[in-house]
Order: sequence, then C-alpha cells, then structure tokens
Amino acid sequence: MMSKIKIFSLGGLDENGKNTYVIEIDKNIFVFDCGLKYPTGNMLGIDYIIPDFDYLIKNKKRVKGVFLTHGHYENMGGVSDLVKNIPDIKLFATKFTKYELMESGVPEKKIMEITPHKKLNFGSVSIFPITVSHSCPDAVMYVINTKDGAICYTGDFIIDSKMTGRYDMDLGRIAYVGKQGVLCLLSESMFSERVGHTSPTHRLEDFFKDIVNKYNSRLLFLVLPTHLYTIQDILNSALNKHRKVILMGKKLQNVVNFSKKEGYLNFPDDLLGDLSNIEDEDAILLMSDDKENPYASISKVLNGYDRYIHLKPTDTVIFAEPRYDSNEKLLVKIENDLAMFGCRIIGIPKDKNILHHASSEDLMLMLKLTNPKYYMPVKGEYRYLVENANLASSLGIPKENIILKQNGDVVNFEDGKLIDKAEHIKVNDILIDGKSSDDVGELVIKDREMLSENGIVLISATLSKKTKTLLVGPEVTTRGFIYVKDSKEIIHEIKRISEDVITRNIVDNFVDFNKIKTEIRTELSKYLYEETECKPMIIAVVQEV
Repeated sequence: MMSKIKIFSLGGLDENGKNTYVIEIDKNIFVFDCGLKYPTGNMLGIDYIIPDFDYLIKNKKRVKGVFLTHGHYENMGGVSDLVKNIPDIKLFATKFTKYELMESGVPEKKIMEITPHKKLNFGSVSIFPITVSHSCPDAVMYVINTKDGAICYTGDFIIDSKMTGRYDMDLGRIAYVGKQGVLCLLSESMFSERVGHTSPTHRLEDFFKDIVNKYNSRLLFLVLPTHLYTIQDILNSALNKHRKVILMGKKLQNVVNFSKKEGYLNFPDDLLGDLSNIEDEDAILLMSDDKENPYASISKVLNGYDRYIHLKPTDTVIFAEPRYDSNEKLLVKIENDLAMFGCRIIGIPKDKNILHHASSEDLMLMLKLTNPKYYMPVKGEYRYLVENANLASSLGIPKENIILKQNGDVVNFEDGKLIDKAEHIKVNDILIDGKSSDDVGELVIKDREMLSENGIVLISATLSKKTKTLLVGPEVTTRGFIYVKDSKEIIHEIKRISEDVITRNIVDNFVDFNKIKTEIRTELSKYLYEETECKPMIIAVVQEV
C-alpha cells in the first residue's frame, strides 16, 4: 500500500525567516521548524511576524509534532506562539535548541529532547535526525522515512570537515540515506548564488586574532548570542593574551554559561573578567543584540544610557555580526556617530562570511549525497530558490522533477509520483505587537502609517440631551498635523464645517450620530486636502449630556 503525501510551506518561501514546512503523510501531519521573521521599516510598531497557524489549529488532532532543526529564531521563534494556540502540541528538539526554546518562553515539560541518529517512530512513518554543521551546536537535518522512500529536510548547513564535536556533520549517514532512496529533498537556498563552498570564509579566528594582536586598547565586539561558533572564535583569539573578556548583558551571560557547562564552548575560566574590568585599557567586551533590535547595545552606549560602558576615543568597535539589507541605514548612522566620537570601527571583510549557510558547491554536494528523485528548494527569497533549482538542473535532475513553489502551494505525491492538483492552503502573515498573540492586522498598520505621515485631527462636541442643542464645541485637537497657533484660519473653518454638519443632522429632536461622524470625516478630508494637500486621520466624538 503506497502513501498519499502532501508537502507545503506556511512560511519561508520567497522570504527570509518564518520557516515552517508541513509534510502530511496519509492522515498524519509533521511540522518541520516554526520560525518568525523581523519586520521591515514600514511595519510600524510590529515586533515580529509569524505564519498563520489556522491550518494546524483546525487539524491539531492529526499533528504528530513539530521537529526543530536548530536554535535560531528564523526556525524556532514562532514556537511559543504556536504553543499558545495548540497547548498540547509535541515539540522535538536537540539539547541546545531546547535551551533556546526555553529562553523564548516555552515550558520545559512541553519539549521532548531528541538525540541525533536515534529514530522516532510514528506508525508506518519514522523520523531520523542527522547532525549537520551550522553556527549553533546540535543542528540537525531530518529524514522522514515513508513507504515510497525518504523525504529529507536539510535545515541550515555548511560542509566543513574542520567543524567537529557538537558542530560535526555526519556525511556518511547522509550518503547511506541516499543509497536507500530519497523521494524528495527540501534544501535551503540562502547562499545558492554564491560560487564555491562557504568554508573556509566562515572561519574568523585568524581575523579576530589579528585585531587582538594589533590593538592594545579596549575592544568592543558586537555579537549575536546564538552564533556560538563566532563567540568561540573571539574567545580563542583572546587566549594567552593576558586580557580579560567581559560578557555584557544577561542573555549573553546565560548562553555562554550554559554552553560552557554543556561543552558547546571551551575556554579557561580565568579568561572571563567581570564588571570591575570594564575600564581596563586592554579589556575585551562582548556585547550582544538580537535581530529584533539590531545594534541596540552600541546605540545605548553612544547615547550615554548604558550604566557600565562609557566610550573612549581609543576604543575599537568590531561589528562581528551579519549585515542585513534591512538594517544598513541604521548601521551607517551608528558608524558615523562612532567615527565622530573618535572610535576605530572594524567590520567583517567582504571575503569573510559570518552566516553558516550552504553555498553552491555545498548544495550540489548535498544533492550528490542524497540523489533525490524530486528536489524542492526552500528557505530564502525567490531568486535564491530559482538559483538553487538551476544548480539541481546542472546536475542532471529533470526540470519536471524540480519543484518551485510559493507559501501555501501544495505538492502532492501519490504512489511515489508527483501529481499536479493545483491545491493551495490559505497562508498569511500574523503581525505581533508586544505580548499580544493576536494579529495586529493590516488596517492597524495602515492607521499607523497614516498617523506617522499626516497626523490626527480630533473633533469633539457635546449636545444637550433635552434640547438637542450644542453645549460645548466643536473643539479641535490636532497632533502631528499643523501648528495650531500658526493656523487659526484653518482651525476656525474646521469648527464651522463641523458645526454645520452637526446642526443639519438634528431633525425633529433626533440626532443621527453615525451620519454626523461620517459627514464630518468626508467634508473635513476634502477641505483639509484642498488647503494642505495632507490627509490626516479624522476622528469625531459627539456625545449627549
């Protein structure tokens, strides 16, 4: 008896982040990764964006679990929101990923810690995690064994023989899976346009050593706390230099302490200093941010708000974290401010690379090892998916066996063959603001845009309940629209128009409040646009006493 298989994405295709891939085998649903993405500049006040979990909520009884590849927010940052919607959902994660889930607010009892290379059985389907190399430890890819062959999802990976221990990649097991028969491979696409292997451009220890050797003054390294491999490189560069490394920020301290205890990071205890060493001439400070709020720590220092760190003109600031298109403007401003302060600024050179994603040769080697019948590029903007597809085509995989899809497009396999059913699952972005798990929605964002661009005009008036005559107002309050003292004529005309609208909608002792509000908005919008060419948000509040 063959299987009916569906594969689709709730997020991660034609975008960076929000990776959530659903594999449905007969009636069972398996979810691989559950990530978030951070907003761009026009998402006013939004903290992060997650997929719409509506499909999983409606089919929660069929969901066997969420299987996480590694502890980065693009891949596991949506889990806490999913757990709020489906409290009984099972989560499967390796040790470091489990730690990161708990740090993001997921209760420990909800997470099943898995060990790489130990099979998980779900009736006729089994799931097998295999270690891969990435910038955080305990990263895995998943092999889903079905009656029609294996489906493999790589997560994030690079191929580098020098990455050992908890960063090791078991190429032998991957090749063995390939020999057994792979129906479909889902492989990441982030660096598909990059020629060659990512290795050794991700190794930064020598680069950091040069900085530590060259500059005897205080060094400030800006890092991401989940990029442990980079943190290890910085710690290695400071060995035997008789300089103290100070970890700034509770989150970074927690991650480093946990990682030292579990053997993810290796360094002598006396390498770390404390707050008493911050002003040392040769101190090395590690300052951490997250991608939600890039460069927040150095901005705080620049603006004089940090309790412990006060910049000196002799300081050297090293940006040891990735440059993203979305934060380029902010970074340039910070670099300018640091230069004006007199600090030396160092960034990662263009020929180096801090992100541990598979480049073209890594992707082609993964294809060779697994030898899939069908290939589905995932993770990344559409041009990356296309380039990943082109790599597969260059290796001889037939074009009709290469699957390029958008979020929500369903890939159907029946009896081990691709069937085109043009099926689509409803997908959406859920915008999260603060601690609320409800979608903020596009209308709220539109209102915020309107307020930020044209301001607000508030009309308030009070009528007598008995006589239906105006007692107070109309009063006009503006914010972010015009300077009231310089615009007395406009304010006077706003009052006149509002009063006209109110009085003509009081008929036979009946007040049509809805009509008053609608007409005030309509007539004032027209007048204000003619006078100022602006379209402020207009709110009318009319009440009776």
